[in-house]
Amino acid sequence: MRIKILVIFLAITSICEAQYSFSGYTNPEEWDSSVYLSIVEDYRKMSGVYSEQIIAKTVADSTGFFQFTGNMLDTENRIYRVHVDRCSITQQEINHFNGHCSDSETLLFLAKNTDTLKLPFSFGKQIFCEIESNNPKANAFIKIDSLKNDMRFAYSEFRSEANRKLNNKKWFKTLQEYGKALNEPLAEIYIYAYLSDRSSELHNYYVEDLKDNSYYNNLKTRLENTYPNTTYTKQYMNELEADRYLLTSSDKKSATHWHLLLYFILGISILLNLIFVYRNWKQKQSKLEDLKAKLSKQEQVVLEHLLMDKTNKDIAECLFLSVSTVKTHTNNIYKKLNVQSREDAKSLFIS
Repeated sequence: MRIKILVIFLAITSICEAQYSFSGYTNPEEWDSSVYLSIVEDYRKMSGVYSEQIIAKTVADSTGFFQFTGNMLDTENRIYRVHVDRCSITQQEINHFNGHCSDSETLLFLAKNTDTLKLPFSFGKQIFCEIESNNPKANAFIKIDSLKNDMRFAYSEFRSEANRKLNNKKWFKTLQEYGKALNEPLAEIYIYAYLSDRSSELHNYYVEDLKDNSYYNNLKTRLENTYPNTTYTKQYMNELEADRYLLTSSDKKSATHWHLLLYFILGISILLNLIFVYRNWKQKQSKLEDLKAKLSKQEQVVLEHLLMDKTNKDIAECLFLSVSTVKTHTNNIYKKLNVQSREDAKSLFIS
């Protein structure tokens, strides 16, 4: 009886103390020291950087080592992302977390609350290329990305329309079957999101495949059995229903009507994007003018030369000033712009 009580006590203790540990290394010479951990609940937002997904932030030490620990994650696999970037908060014209930080490095992985996961340096101090984990499903996305790289190589071997069509058909099935073989519905969702992306050439194959392939219903069943009541399952079911509704509707309407609708949507999308780009450009120009207004006329002239990567000596010769005077102007520019170096100043004014 005492032994049973001891076993139960140890089991309860282990559950209470169960926690995750995600650690790894970044290259401090290349990346900012801040490292972010996100949970991805919308599989259409697996690529990019989104503020609403971030659940933790840590700072890497001088060697680049970082670690996330805790016990707040789900007890079942979910999709997580670790990312670093160089989108400095001093770059006011850039929204740090708008999903479009191009100067970032990210890694998607599967994990749960009891997992230990390490992200070591790979060859040449490359980061986020390898995963060491007690969860065998953790590196599913890395495996899929590796297969996608093989696919891109096959496409580039012969840049012809015929080669592209043959590869579309081949790789659509290859990716689909590969995801199924991983025996992890979330890995299949990762592939599904790629194959069904409306901006991809493979989307046409997805539409045709959806008409008579039982794979999609089987994936729905696998998701319901493994991840019931999760956002992934609900999102997939809603998208599947919507796509099938569109297929049914398309059979009842002429191709001409659909072309007009698509052209209309495309036109609206282009217009909205142009408005968005123009508005961002105007905001950026306004902010840059505000920054320059903080400087004296002489400092503005020195700044223009700094942005052209001229040395203090070169600037002094061009403006007929002493080197010490140029250094004084430079220090004043740094203080007024709240930057620490030439590179910081250039990041404000050069896209």
